[in-house]
Amino acid sequence: MLSRFSVSPTAGRAAKSTRLCHGTTPPDGLSLPLTLVQSDRDRVLAISAATIDRLLVDVKIAASGGRRRRAGFYSAIRREVPIRTFNDWNSPVPGFCEVDMVAHGGTSVAGSFIQTLTMVDVATGWTECLPLLTREGTLVVEAIKRAQSLFPWLLRGVDFDNDSAFMNDVVVPWCREQKLEVTRSRAYKKNDQAFVEQKNGAVVRRLLGYGRFDGVETARMMGRLYAAARLYVNFFQPSFKLKEKRREGAKVIKRYHLPSTPYERALAHPKVTAAVKKRLRDQYRSLDPVALLAEIRATQEELGNRVDRRAGQVRGLQPASTSTAPATTATFAKTLGKTTTTGEHVPRTGVLVGPIRPEFACHPSSTRILPRSKHGSQSSRS
Repeated sequence: MLSRFSVSPTAGRAAKSTRLCHGTTPPDGLSLPLTLVQSDRDRVLAISAATIDRLLVDVKIAASGGRRRRAGFYSAIRREVPIRTFNDWNSPVPGFCEVDMVAHGGTSVAGSFIQTLTMVDVATGWTECLPLLTREGTLVVEAIKRAQSLFPWLLRGVDFDNDSAFMNDVVVPWCREQKLEVTRSRAYKKNDQAFVEQKNGAVVRRLLGYGRFDGVETARMMGRLYAAARLYVNFFQPSFKLKEKRREGAKVIKRYHLPSTPYERALAHPKVTAAVKKRLRDQYRSLDPVALLAEIRATQEELGNRVDRRAGQVRGLQPASTSTAPATTATFAKTLGKTTTTGEHVPRTGVLVGPIRPEFACHPSSTRILPRSKHGSQSSRS
C-alpha cells in the first residue's frame, strides 16, 4: 500500500517520500490528487528512503521490463582477481602482458566511439594495438585472440585495470579457460600498469592524437595503421627500460639499460626459444623502415581527413600507399619534420617521428629524446 503514497515535496520531512518514483521529485506546480489521512501521513513521514526503495523493488523491476540488475556482480568478479603492483613483476619471462584501453572519444564520451586495446609484454616491451568498435567484453576476447596470433610467443598472463570491460563474466572466465594468469592493478594507481600506460602515450596518442573516431571504416583504417606501426615500433624504435631504482634519503636514483628495441630484447632473452629467434630474424630482414613510415604517414593523413570532414572541412582523400616513399633512406630522413609546406592544412593526428636536434642523445626513446648529461641518460620507464 505504501507504493501508492505521495505527498507534497514541500511538506518538511515528507520530501523523503518523493523518492517513491525512482528518486525523482514531482515538477513544480504539479498537484497530486492523493490525500492521506493523518495515520497514513505519519507512516510516510516515519519511513526511511532505504525502506521505500526496498518496498518498491518489484515495481521498479516491472517498470524496467522485468530486467533485474545484478547488484554487486562485477564487484564480486573483481574481488576474485588478485592484485599485482609494479614491484611484483620481478623480471617475468616473455608472455606476461599489461592490458589497457585508450578511448578515442575526443572532447565527449557521449555515444559510441572506437577504443584501442593496448597490450605490452613486460619482459621485452613488445607492443600490440588493436581497434575495438566499442567497449564490450566479447570484443575484448576477440582482440586478445588476435593479439595472441601477433605476439611471437604464447601469452602466459594478462594484467588488467579495474575497467568493467575487463572485470566481467566474459573476459575473466575466458582467460582462465585459456590457462592465462589473470591479475589486476589497484584502483586509481596508474603506476601499477606503468608499462602499458607509457605505450598508450608514446605509441597510441602519438599516432592518433586526441580526436574522435567512430565507425567500421575508420576502425579498419586504424587497423591498417597499427599493422604498419607495430612493425616499426617493435623492430626499429629503441626505448629505455628501467634497470634499477633505489632511494637515498629524499632522492630516488634510477638506472636504465642501454636503449634497445623489443626485437633486440627478445633475441637477448634466454627464455625465448631458438625457433622464435630465427623467425624474428627472418622477419627483420624482410622489413623496410622507410616503407613502414611512409605507410604510417599516409594512413594518418586519411584518418586526419576523416576528422576534418566531420568538422566541415572537406578535402580530397589521399589513399594510403607505400609507392610515395622516397628513393633512398637519406632522402627520406631529410624530409622528417619538413613535409608541411606553407599554407598546407595539417591533419589533427600525432606524428610518430620527427627531426632530432644535434644536442640531443643519438639513441631515441619511445617516450622522449633527452639531452646528454654528465650523469648519464635519463628517461621514463618503457
